[in-house]
Amino acid sequence: MNKLALITTLGLTLTLAVGCANKSVVRYGDATAVETTDINFGSTDLQKVAAEMTDSLLLSPVVGTLTQNKRPVMFVERLKNKTSEHIDTESITDSISTKLLRSGKFRFVDMGRVEAAREQLKFQHEGGMVDPNKALQFGRQIGAQYMLYGNLSSIVKSNQDKSDVYYKFTLRLMDLESGLVEWADETEIRKTKAKESVGW
Repeated sequence: MNKLALITTLGLTLTLAVGCANKSVVRYGDATAVETTDINFGSTDLQKVAAEMTDSLLLSPVVGTLTQNKRPVMFVERLKNKTSEHIDTESITDSISTKLLRSGKFRFVDMGRVEAAREQLKFQHEGGMVDPNKALQFGRQIGAQYMLYGNLSSIVKSNQDKSDVYYKFTLRLMDLESGLVEWADETEIRKTKAKESVGW
């Protein structure tokens, strides 16, 4: 009987020890801290390109003239990912749009929600549930005057000692009526990772 009790106690002790050893701890971190997990495009890179390009656009003398006495209407086309990585370019687009909107210099139309808006207007007119006198009218939306668009590209090099990745982010502002590019800029990021040599 003592043997059985001893085996049971040892089994429980080992189970508890293994359970405690595998317990993970979750903590909040600083969302703006530099992220250096690997050399792939990460949160720090997203924040860097969004901040630099937005500041460049807002400080441009041409944009200062365009926004001097009015708030032009703009739409932001989703950035083209020309890298070999899966990068959430919608997050970059959202960050840039949000910063520009917060500046108070631009107004936006959301091209990604046009179909949803059309469905709502159709419901108001054809659903039979909305007072016709209070239904919003078709053909009253404001069209965008400017389009903001851009590309994210990369060059990746690697050898036995080091991996290197270079990112280039380009952004342009086009006047939709004239087709003229009123502003353009680019920013670059280079990240390297040395491969550790294992010695005895």
